[in-house]
Amino acid sequence: MLNCSESPRNGRAERCAVCDGKFGLVRHYSWRTPLCSKKCVDRLRVRRESDRDWLGWLQIAFNQLPENRAKAS
Repeated sequence: MLNCSESPRNGRAERCAVCDGKFGLVRHYSWRTPLCSKKCVDRLRVRRESDRDWLGWLQIAFNQLPENRAKAS
Protein backbone atom coordinates (compact mmCIF):
# COMPACT_ATOMS: atom_id res chain seq x y z
CA MET A 1 0.00 0.00 0.00
CA LEU A 2 1.38 3.40 -0.93
CA ASN A 3 1.85 6.16 1.59
CA CYS A 4 -0.31 9.25 1.00
CA SER A 5 2.85 11.25 0.23
CA GLU A 6 3.94 8.89 -2.55
CA SER A 7 2.98 9.26 -6.17
CA PRO A 8 1.20 6.23 -7.64
CA ARG A 9 2.92 6.58 -11.02
CA ASN A 10 6.53 6.08 -9.99
CA GLY A 11 6.50 5.42 -6.22
CA ARG A 12 8.70 8.45 -5.40
CA ALA A 13 7.87 10.66 -2.46
CA GLU A 14 6.38 14.02 -3.42
CA ARG A 15 6.33 15.56 0.07
CA CYS A 16 8.28 15.51 3.33
CA ALA A 17 7.47 12.54 5.59
CA VAL A 18 7.43 14.70 8.75
CA CYS A 19 5.78 18.01 7.91
CA ASP A 20 4.20 17.15 4.51
CA GLY A 21 6.01 20.16 3.01
CA LYS A 22 7.30 20.41 -0.54
CA PHE A 23 10.93 19.62 -1.29
CA GLY A 24 13.32 22.40 -2.25
CA LEU A 25 16.63 22.12 -4.07
CA VAL A 26 18.12 19.97 -1.31
CA ARG A 27 16.47 16.80 -0.03
CA HIS A 28 17.64 15.33 3.28
CA TYR A 29 17.35 11.63 4.17
CA SER A 30 17.19 9.81 7.47
CA TRP A 31 16.77 6.03 7.42
CA ARG A 32 15.75 6.26 3.73
CA THR A 33 13.00 8.69 4.64
CA PRO A 34 12.94 11.80 2.42
CA LEU A 35 12.79 15.02 4.42
CA CYS A 36 12.62 18.65 3.32
CA SER A 37 14.97 20.28 5.85
CA LYS A 38 17.51 19.75 8.61
CA LYS A 39 14.79 20.81 11.05
CA CYS A 40 12.64 17.84 9.96
CA VAL A 41 15.65 15.53 10.32
CA ASP A 42 15.97 16.66 13.94
CA ARG A 43 12.22 16.28 14.54
CA LEU A 44 12.29 12.71 13.20
CA ARG A 45 15.30 11.87 15.38
CA VAL A 46 13.55 13.20 18.50
CA ARG A 47 10.39 11.26 17.62
CA ARG A 48 12.36 8.01 17.25
CA GLU A 49 14.15 8.59 20.57
CA SER A 50 10.85 9.20 22.35
CA ASP A 51 9.48 5.97 20.83
CA ARG A 52 12.44 4.07 22.28
CA ASP A 53 11.92 5.73 25.68
CA TRP A 54 8.24 4.72 25.61
CA LEU A 55 9.23 1.10 25.06
CA GLY A 56 11.42 1.20 28.16
CA TRP A 57 8.55 2.55 30.26
CA LEU A 58 6.30 -0.20 28.94
CA GLN A 59 8.84 -2.80 30.04
CA ILE A 60 9.03 -1.24 33.52
CA ALA A 61 5.22 -1.25 33.76
CA PHE A 62 5.04 -4.97 32.93
CA ASN A 63 7.66 -5.75 35.58
CA GLN A 64 5.52 -3.90 38.17
CA LEU A 65 2.43 -6.09 37.62
CA PRO A 66 1.38 -8.05 40.77
CA GLU A 67 1.90 -11.49 39.20
CA ASN A 68 5.45 -10.52 38.14
CA ARG A 69 6.23 -9.31 41.66
CA ALA A 70 5.10 -12.66 43.10
CA LYS A 71 7.41 -14.56 40.73
CA ALA A 72 10.38 -12.36 41.66
CA SER A 73 9.94 -12.94 45.42
